[in-house]
Amino acid sequence: MKKFFGYAIAALMSCLLIVACGQTNPTTNNTPNSPSNSQNSIPIGIALAQTSNVALLGQEEVTGAKIAETYFNKQGGINGTPIRLIFQDTAGDEQGAINAFNTLISQDKVVGIVGPTLSQQAFSADPIAERAGVPVIAPSNTAKGIPQIGKYISRVSAPVAVVAPNAIDAALKINPQIKKVAVFYAQNDAFSKSETGTFQETVKQKGLELATVQTFQTTDTDFQSQVTNAINIKPDLIIISGLSADGGNLVKQLRELGYKGLIIGGNGLNTSNILPVCKALCDGIIIAQAYSPELKNEVNQAFRQIYTEQNKKEPPQFTAQTFTGVQVFVEALRTLDKTTKLSTLALPQLRTQLNDTILAGKYVTPIGEISFTPEGEIVQKQFFVAQIKMDADGNSGKFTFIQ
Repeated sequence: MKKFFGYAIAALMSCLLIVACGQTNPTTNNTPNSPSNSQNSIPIGIALAQTSNVALLGQEEVTGAKIAETYFNKQGGINGTPIRLIFQDTAGDEQGAINAFNTLISQDKVVGIVGPTLSQQAFSADPIAERAGVPVIAPSNTAKGIPQIGKYISRVSAPVAVVAPNAIDAALKINPQIKKVAVFYAQNDAFSKSETGTFQETVKQKGLELATVQTFQTTDTDFQSQVTNAINIKPDLIIISGLSADGGNLVKQLRELGYKGLIIGGNGLNTSNILPVCKALCDGIIIAQAYSPELKNEVNQAFRQIYTEQNKKEPPQFTAQTFTGVQVFVEALRTLDKTTKLSTLALPQLRTQLNDTILAGKYVTPIGEISFTPEGEIVQKQFFVAQIKMDADGNSGKFTFIQ
């Protein structure tokens, strides 16, 4: 392939090179699919759930990506060349993620992809990127086996086996008398099935009684049968692995039917979007965290300031992790460009060298200092636990960090 030098030529030959045509000012996107206004830009794919019952999580991730695009382009992008985020909606199922990945890879010619939202989707869509040699950074896929999908797959979302046990430790500190535990999980979701396995194993390791395991679907809204079965055994602690909508409704029905003990929510409930679902009854839910807004480093302080100015509340974990995914791509692209100008690389070469650069790097991000194992697993040092504290009006609240 003939090499073309300079972005003026590359912009005309975007089917061969990495740059993509646009107009001027990439920081003025009004909708996720609006085109960049940059004459020359580097396209990064964002494959997240913007619709369906998963949108409560995906919308937080979209926010993190858009903040990152503006923030890093104001810093000069990739050594003077802006990034351009191209959004594709994965919706809430595997086919949605497959369609999004195929479009980003083959039509949009992205250098890499941040996504998808769900682990269930990743197991179907990531192999497509792996076969195409396209680096993927998962912002919220914590199920066992995600990095093992292939050498182009990594994640900035710490595995559930590392994070989830912290919530049980926190619950035991609050109530050392806990003995009997009931577990609920969404059996149609790969992440929830993986997470509940960790929760159940930790319950046994702590010498607690796993008194009942109740299953449901992420599309369910009526949990009366499962709730009644659990309450009848009089548990001291209930643990829920599901998504924000079904999890929030489950919490609501547990409280309405009389359960007064502690509740642990899994990572799928780790969003302020759960608050409108269970409202005042969300109060007291314990959730392990891989992010704290109070973490002291320059990029987190900047990210936190931007988010709070825009949203009038603290940034949630999924927003921070998606910002981090974009940041890793940006910093790796900057590093690669300093050794081999990106404009001289054919797209397949760029994708491969970018993936190698990602895995070799160390990054200071909103979620702290991170790096990757050769397999693509995140190495993260700090974790936290929060408890939801609802305001007196019963409609608003916040995640209060307790350890």
